[in-house]
Amino acid sequence: MLDWRRLPLSLTYSVIALAYMLLAAALAAWLSTFLPHRWMAVLLACALLAPLLAYHVRRAFAPMHSLFRALSGTVASYRDGDYSFSLNWQGKGELARLVESHNRLGDTLREQRNALIQRELLLDTMVQNTPVAMVLVDPARRIVHGNLAARKMLGEGRRLEGMGFDEVVAAAPEAMREAFDRGADGMFTVGDEDNEDIYHLSRRQFRLNGRRHELVMLRLLTAELRRQEVQTWKKVIRVISHELNNSLAPIASLAHSSAELLRRGQHERLPNALATIEDRARHLEGFIRDYARFAKLPAPRMQAVEWSRFVAQLRDQVEFVAEGVPEGSIVRFDAAQVEQCLINLLKNAHESGSPPEEVKLSLRRLPNDWRIDILDRGTGMNEAVLANALLPFYSTKRNGTGLGLALAREIAEAHGGRIALLNREAGGLCVSMVLPG
Repeated sequence: MLDWRRLPLSLTYSVIALAYMLLAAALAAWLSTFLPHRWMAVLLACALLAPLLAYHVRRAFAPMHSLFRALSGTVASYRDGDYSFSLNWQGKGELARLVESHNRLGDTLREQRNALIQRELLLDTMVQNTPVAMVLVDPARRIVHGNLAARKMLGEGRRLEGMGFDEVVAAAPEAMREAFDRGADGMFTVGDEDNEDIYHLSRRQFRLNGRRHELVMLRLLTAELRRQEVQTWKKVIRVISHELNNSLAPIASLAHSSAELLRRGQHERLPNALATIEDRARHLEGFIRDYARFAKLPAPRMQAVEWSRFVAQLRDQVEFVAEGVPEGSIVRFDAAQVEQCLINLLKNAHESGSPPEEVKLSLRRLPNDWRIDILDRGTGMNEAVLANALLPFYSTKRNGTGLGLALAREIAEAHGGRIALLNREAGGLCVSMVLPG
């Protein structure tokens, strides 16, 4: 029996039409022997063959109709997210290529869906097990998702989904509520001095499915900051111990030598020994004073300062070339603190190995700030030193305390400004301080 599925559509149409025409012609010729007019024979032949034609056409196209229904069903399944269906078609031609393409599409969608599911599982596992509390809030201020850390931190272990975010925050500790009320990123402390936790709050807005959502992240920093605090104290202790040993050891030795000189009556050598003891004691005193100044830096006392007079006072204390100093321009800052800061930076420039005439202070007016550049032509800094130079107690000098640049940064930031270091082309360093103006 002829399997219509194995024939191309155009050939199927041609075979049926040709068979119908031949059969109709034969039947019309036979009927014409009984009827007076040939056209009557043709009409009667067509009428008699119409049911048979309809039967064969329906039978020939029934597999294709089933295929089209199956295609429609799988497309509906794809639309619903079910990619588990595939079609089996034994025929050839255009329909075979259509079925093959449809099955390849299903395989591709199935593979992509499986990969997406695996990525979602991985992402969910990471989100649920991260120590950072994460809360997703929809435009109606309802919690869409809260991970395990968020449940523990904000919901006492209960699920947060569906709850009002503002209601959850209202039940949080006061310091946390105040941090949320500020509406920006920041750090806050919960608890008392004996048992306190330090948190960092981060908030980000983004669009999800065309609607604005907010992602809130709370990170507990207590343990990390405690470790950093311990490391800082260890470094401070090492620096102080080193400096104390460098001063106390020679003092003790010279004191013992002085006692021996007194016992022997060699008084002529005592002044040198006592002068050295005094020098080391005063060095130690200055060292302790610098640490105390850094630890107890007061809030700046803002006052009106004229740039030209201020720079002139600086030049009385340290040598440098001034550039871009405006006459009559007034700025507000703590003159004593900024003076101490710039003196430290200018002394560092002289100690860099730069020729004295290349140590410069350049002043420039920005739209809302003043920029002060301390320039030299010394050896500059490598990348590691640049990255750490502004940290307290970091120093590359043999007897350095590591407080000069750190103190400069503290003063700049206390005034609402900032400080940065960068190497200059052709050698040297630029220390750039920006102050509001």
